Amino acid sequence: MQHFGDLDSATEEQLRLNNFEGKFDVKEFVGSISERLITQSKESSGPFDPKPFIRTFEAVVDKLISVRKDVQAKTEQMEKSVRVAEREYSKKMADLNRGFEAVGSSFSTMESKMNEVGRTAVRIGEQLESIHVERQRAQAAHDLINYYNQFSRGDTSRLDALKKEGREGRSQVAVILRRLTTVARDVDLPSADKTRDNIDKYCEKFEKDMIYLFDRCYRKGDPKLMHHCAQTLLDFNGGASCVQIYVNQHDFFMNKVRDTANHSDDLLWNTVSKPDESSPKTESGLAELFGEIRATVAQESQIVQAVFPNPPFVMQVFLQRVFAQSIQQYMEQLLTKGSSLSDLAYLRILQLVHNQTSNLVEDLKAHEFPSITTSKSSLEILEFRRVFSGAVSGTSTTSVVSAMLENAMVELFVPYIEGQKYLDRESKSLGELYAGLLANFTRYHMRMQKVKSSMFDRMVDRLGAAAANTTTSGGSSTSAQAAALIMRYGGISSERMQDKNLEDTVREEDGLLSIDVAEKMLKWHAEAVGRCVELTSQNDVPKNTFILLRVLAEAIGAAYLETAIESAIARLEVADPKLEPSLQPLEVLRSVDLICHLWQQYTNMALFPLAASSVTVRREMTIFNNQTVSRTEGAANTLIQRITDAIISWLSLQLSKQKKNDFKPRNDDLSFARVNTEPCVACCEILEKVRDAAIQNISGKNRETFLTEIGVSFHSLLLDHLRRYPVSATGGLMLAKDLKSYQDTVASFNIPALHERFEFIRQLGNVFLVRPEILRSYITENYLGRIDSALLKPYLAQRSDWVQFETRFNENVDVEDVAADIASRGPKDRFKMAKLGTMVKDLEGLKLGDGISMGIPSGFTGSFSIGGRGPNNNSA
Repeated sequence: MQHFGDLDSATEEQLRLNNFEGKFDVKEFVGSISERLITQSKESSGPFDPKPFIRTFEAVVDKLISVRKDVQAKTEQMEKSVRVAEREYSKKMADLNRGFEAVGSSFSTMESKMNEVGRTAVRIGEQLESIHVERQRAQAAHDLINYYNQFSRGDTSRLDALKKEGREGRSQVAVILRRLTTVARDVDLPSADKTRDNIDKYCEKFEKDMIYLFDRCYRKGDPKLMHHCAQTLLDFNGGASCVQIYVNQHDFFMNKVRDTANHSDDLLWNTVSKPDESSPKTESGLAELFGEIRATVAQESQIVQAVFPNPPFVMQVFLQRVFAQSIQQYMEQLLTKGSSLSDLAYLRILQLVHNQTSNLVEDLKAHEFPSITTSKSSLEILEFRRVFSGAVSGTSTTSVVSAMLENAMVELFVPYIEGQKYLDRESKSLGELYAGLLANFTRYHMRMQKVKSSMFDRMVDRLGAAAANTTTSGGSSTSAQAAALIMRYGGISSERMQDKNLEDTVREEDGLLSIDVAEKMLKWHAEAVGRCVELTSQNDVPKNTFILLRVLAEAIGAAYLETAIESAIARLEVADPKLEPSLQPLEVLRSVDLICHLWQQYTNMALFPLAASSVTVRREMTIFNNQTVSRTEGAANTLIQRITDAIISWLSLQLSKQKKNDFKPRNDDLSFARVNTEPCVACCEILEKVRDAAIQNISGKNRETFLTEIGVSFHSLLLDHLRRYPVSATGGLMLAKDLKSYQDTVASFNIPALHERFEFIRQLGNVFLVRPEILRSYITENYLGRIDSALLKPYLAQRSDWVQFETRFNENVDVEDVAADIASRGPKDRFKMAKLGTMVKDLEGLKLGDGISMGIPSGFTGSFSIGGRGPNNNSA
């Protein structure tokens, strides 16, 4: 076995203990030991000899075992030392904890003792303070008694001497005199009256001296001495006298009488009465006044805060004077001038002043003063508040000036908007504007009374009844006032309606409905509503909006739309039935529809939301609006029915001009030369005019209903017309041409329900062209197959050859075939009626062929509707 000494120095160096500390790699350790042995083995020429490796590694292992034992011995020794140190550390920590607990206990005991001492000190302090207050009261009472006795003897030398001691002395004299005044009122002694008079005289002299001193300092600009005088007078009697002197002598109120005549704002006064001009936003004199107020208040807030001990109270007095004198006087001048021009000018100026004053109030609120603390004792504060309960004490809240400004603004406008005063004037202004706008329109339609005496009666009666409310009832409604104004300014008074000299020059255009006029009325109304929202309280907005809605409805509904409709009806009633009816009333309906739609859109978007806060008022507004629109729709229904009647009468008149031999001509060449008969040409012309007018002036379901009524009525006229005229074979061609023209013209209506009716008419006209031998077969096919043959005989009898084959036609009818036909055709047994027109009416809704339905209205529905109504209403 190799011994340790056999290892070389390099290997010995690698086996040192410090080489195993830190990062240790086994492969590197083994490689470093084997490196020299591997080199020697390569140098040897003989075979590989493992013995050197074995001996070296055995020696290294023995060395490592020895090192490990040494390390283990050191580790055990160190662990013992650590255990001993831990025991000593634990013992020391236990001793420290006991020491800390003892210190904490000592501190707790000390804290409880200190708290007890503190409570005792507080009790002693309270007792001392109470004793001090009692001593002060006793001393003050003693001094007051002495001063009172001196006043009873007429001796004021002591107070005079105290007053001459300077600022502190004057302050003490103020407090003493205040207390003496209080005591003198309560003393009841034989000489009390004389003493009281002496005290009052001295107080009056003292106050005059202090006011004089304050005034002199005010003129010199000495804020410190002014502050002393103000504080002294505050202690003496609340300081109201010096505050009044300060405000009264302020340059802002001295020798400044503002007049609107001094400000030549010609543009404003020339346009303020014009409703089409925008409402003015500012007035030069008012803007100048408010600018001065802003600058003055900004400057005075600093002076007042430096001079007076109670700046919020002083600023209140100053601002009250500003509102009561400067602003109110100039506002009255503006309103007086505006009222002399018109009610609209008055209302616009009122809104202008209100808006500018609101901005001024918001700007002045920025000069609110912070809370003020006082150095007075609690006894003095209590005494001061008890004596001067109405004055401002040494403390104030941060909202005094703001609250005063809000109240001053309310009081400034109350005389102009309280009760119904403002709303009555607003309604009167709207009535005057509407009456002036509709004056020519109203006079034009009044001239229709000379043609039709009953024209205009309903509108005049309604307006007259509403206007009568202004005189017969104590509290007239605003809508009644508007009606009275429309009658007065529109020339509809009872006296003028009887006057036969109403020959004013009016143009035809004055009587036409105009979208521009309606937009003006709505624009003026929107301006009035905006003023109402701004000037009146939020709780009154729904009610006031409803009142203004009534004024608008009375003007645009009754006095404008219904007047035009009734005038159009009157024209139709007095028109000559022998002349072609005018379709101009359809233009009236178009204008009515457009204006009503515009009106209702405005009502829904602008007025109804303003009444959202009151469910009751909103419901009443909805009911009133629906009733107003329904009344207008009713008048429109009447007008469209009159138009329909006039057109049908004209068609009937043209058909009656059909000559007896038009369909039984003698000259065949001449017959073929003509395209259509004259009645056919006239009827097609009027139908085309009706179609074009309806497309241009009526929309939606209203147009469909109107054209359907025209088509159905004309269909009935043709059924009756075909029974009256004999038809030859050549005449059948003429009749077919006429019927084809009728069918093509009505087809241009684009009403599917009418197509089938006039196809039936065309097939019925073909019975005059079919040869007798196939006639029986023809009438059993298509639409005619649905009709009982007995009902077709009046038409067949008009054939010129009917006499020749009538007997044979009747004989060929087999009873069993007829019974079979009846069974197969179903409802034919219901059609045992005298007229084919009535039978065709009962066929409505029956299937006449594949996919063909005759769902045709048999009468005018009278349902002309106006779009854009209020909530929960149908639209066109």
